[in-house]
Amino acid sequence: MTAPLTGANGRAESTRPAPRVPIGELVFALFMLALGVFAVIGVFSIHVPVGVQVGPRVFPIFVAVVLLGSAVAVLIGLFHGERAEVEDGEDIDPNATTDWLTLAKIVGALVAHLLLIDVIGWAPAAALLFGVVAWALGAKRWWLGFVIGLVVGLIVQIVFGELLSLSLPLGPALGWLGGIL
Repeated sequence: MTAPLTGANGRAESTRPAPRVPIGELVFALFMLALGVFAVIGVFSIHVPVGVQVGPRVFPIFVAVVLLGSAVAVLIGLFHGERAEVEDGEDIDPNATTDWLTLAKIVGALVAHLLLIDVIGWAPAAALLFGVVAWALGAKRWWLGFVIGLVVGLIVQIVFGELLSLSLPLGPALGWLGGIL
């Protein structure tokens, strides 16, 4: 049995040459590009009320531009051979396995959030999402995730309602705020 080769930093190094274009980074960039194209197509399906100055298309256009710009920048960097190097200070365990249970909890929370927005309202659904993700990631004060999620949800509700004239569902618990927001 031979010992693995170690580099100057004492870490085991791979003897297999790195691929010319890293597949994982390429897939990530192409995924971002596809999301950007999907966002651009989706922007034109948003109904803009007559007389609205800013409109509900502003934020999706901003997101689409950021996605497309980031994807193009990553693709250009990849094809020019630019690759990020792992810093010695990073706490990375190359032998660590994926925590599928935590990932399933987070994906479940996200799906529940999407399904509950119309049922319980935007802000309570955001509170639930933040709280469950904090709990799934092992936060000691997981209950604080619910509080922060509710505050962030209300801020987003006000910003979208006041600046973009886009109303997010208040739900039965916060429906009484309809006259205020």
